[in-house]
Amino acid sequence: MAPSVRRRGLTLGALALTGALALSACGSSDSDSGAKGDGGSSAGGGTRTVKTAMGDVKVPAHPQRVVVLDTGELDSALTLGVEPVGGTHSATEDGFPAYLPAAKTKGIKEVGEIANPNMEAVASLKPDLILTSKVRDGDRYKQLSAIAPTVMTESTGSDWKNNFEVHAEALGKQAEAKKVVAAYDAHVAKVTAAVGGKKKAAATDVNFVRFVEGADIRIYGKQNYIGSILADIGMGRPAITDKAKDGFSYDVSPEKIDLADADAVFTSTYGDPDKAGTTRTMKSGLWKNLKASKDGKVFKVDDRLWIAGIGYTAADQILDEFRTKMTG
Repeated sequence: MAPSVRRRGLTLGALALTGALALSACGSSDSDSGAKGDGGSSAGGGTRTVKTAMGDVKVPAHPQRVVVLDTGELDSALTLGVEPVGGTHSATEDGFPAYLPAAKTKGIKEVGEIANPNMEAVASLKPDLILTSKVRDGDRYKQLSAIAPTVMTESTGSDWKNNFEVHAEALGKQAEAKKVVAAYDAHVAKVTAAVGGKKKAAATDVNFVRFVEGADIRIYGKQNYIGSILADIGMGRPAITDKAKDGFSYDVSPEKIDLADADAVFTSTYGDPDKAGTTRTMKSGLWKNLKASKDGKVFKVDDRLWIAGIGYTAADQILDEFRTKMTG
């Protein structure tokens, strides 16, 4: 998912000046008593320096008011036991992904859409740390840094594991992160065993097809979030995935959906199923003649979990669902 980035008119000149002054101090010692943006403050206990896509950034040693601007950052924070005070939502839906515990998200204030945050809303929460990525909010970095120390990873998707490590460092949760990663690795091993072991997994080709409102149908390649999880399990991937642009996806029209054939096909829809072409395509003869269709191995899954989750909490649920569907 790559929502378009739209600029808002802002009157944050004072904030920008404050941010420029704060950024000029990035080379100072980590023994500083705090790291502040306009309205954001540390709870005390010094700062630490985090390497980010935008250079070294000083963050509070113990951040208390965290704002997250994408689903990956939201997943990371909650996975590590941190409840953000604010977060963005998908451009097509209000609220936060349903796969996350409602008890953990109900207190989070929405601050606009992913890649289009409401800067005044972010500032009003007086955050002491902001987590996002350069691909989403790189052109707003100065404005965000004027509000609070802003930690940006380069991108999202396939690099989710490295991003998690950056988020953990920014949040001061490295020890917790190690436990999360170890638990995930153990979970992956169990799923691989459940689908018949490494040899059988490698011999079973799996495709992921995403129907997107306003765009072509995407046959997902290997360089993305779901592709990395399938690789961890050790599943085979059809040759078509090697043609994916930048490893991300190979886009086709409904008339070429036969290119998506595999032993098993997982599908999701972003937006309205009729407008995205899901309904029409799945009723077509080409779709019905897919090997996966004939074998009853086409599985519809939640787009906000399988594609937009981009974190360890989402991955654990994906692993469970994958095992159930493949072995059921």
